[in-house]
Amino acid sequence: MGAYIIRRLLLVIPTLLGVMIINFTLTQFVPGGPIEQIIAQMEGEGDVFETISGTDSVVSDNGGGDERYLGSRGLPPEFIEQLEREFGFDKPPVERFFTMMWNYMRFDFGESYFRSIGVFELVKEKLPVSITLGLWSTLIAYLVSIPLGIKKAVRDGSSFDTWTSAAIIVAYAIPGFLFAILLLVLFAGGSYWQVFPLRGLTSDGWEDMSVIGKILDYFWHIFLPVLASSISGFATLTLLTKNSFLDEIKKQYVVTARAKGVSERKVLYGHVFRNAMLIVIAGFPSLFLGVFFGGSVIIEVLFSLDGLGRLGFEAALQRDFPIIFGSLFVFGLVGLVVGILSDLMYVFVDPRIDFEAREV
Repeated sequence: MGAYIIRRLLLVIPTLLGVMIINFTLTQFVPGGPIEQIIAQMEGEGDVFETISGTDSVVSDNGGGDERYLGSRGLPPEFIEQLEREFGFDKPPVERFFTMMWNYMRFDFGESYFRSIGVFELVKEKLPVSITLGLWSTLIAYLVSIPLGIKKAVRDGSSFDTWTSAAIIVAYAIPGFLFAILLLVLFAGGSYWQVFPLRGLTSDGWEDMSVIGKILDYFWHIFLPVLASSISGFATLTLLTKNSFLDEIKKQYVVTARAKGVSERKVLYGHVFRNAMLIVIAGFPSLFLGVFFGGSVIIEVLFSLDGLGRLGFEAALQRDFPIIFGSLFVFGLVGLVVGILSDLMYVFVDPRIDFEAREV
């Protein structure tokens, strides 16, 4: 198992490199870079996209601006060149990319273009919020969906199976952001009850609370965001668990165990569970990363949570490349590590699995 883990860890490097190459290449063709953002602000346009859309021909050929940047007519070329040197755009893209990756390998993410703070400090500050949403949402989904899926498999075709299937399909059909807005309207003082707080992970004066008070305050704040994040994962995981159990229950070894007089509970949890859970565990990385990446942006914005999703969204609008690539690097690294942990869980559930015999 040790050799397999080492091989997987070594694969992290080329995988991350490929992800970063693709995204770095794409950003070279995206209009409205950081220099254009600064120029638009200094020219009083407010937003670079307004400058681009509202200007048909702003390139000056008689001085007073850099022809590569829209809206730069009133700025001296020396200032534009100084910005390029400051942001590193005076160097070729290939050189900038390899310099960036060398720094990232040492966890040196540079400094934000617009926040005057190191990207590593920003990521470290925002990461706990996103991890909180991802871990709790995934944990709750598993704690609810696995027992429910097992019960649905045992009672396949019954009225319980029918109405629970209808309920989880309806829950799956509701967009996460719409459900989050509904929760805000109903329970966060929108139009009905002020049961839960509207923003943040903790209340003011959290540091002065007792240990029990801090824990209760923390769960009070994350209840609605976690519920909104995990609602869509119930359907997929529940049906996956049910179908896995149904497939295993129909196999010959289950029929043999029942014929020998083995109790139904031991058949289900001593034999079927270990085999059926393999495919469910395989879905853990995708479920966790789905919440961590996709759902976190919307949920963090709606519930005013200062996490990585919101940080990355704002950085994309500002074209703050250090934050964008730093967040992407962290997201990719977390995703690859979670995939390795998923394989370790395979072995934990079924020790008969031998990854050493596999060829990577």
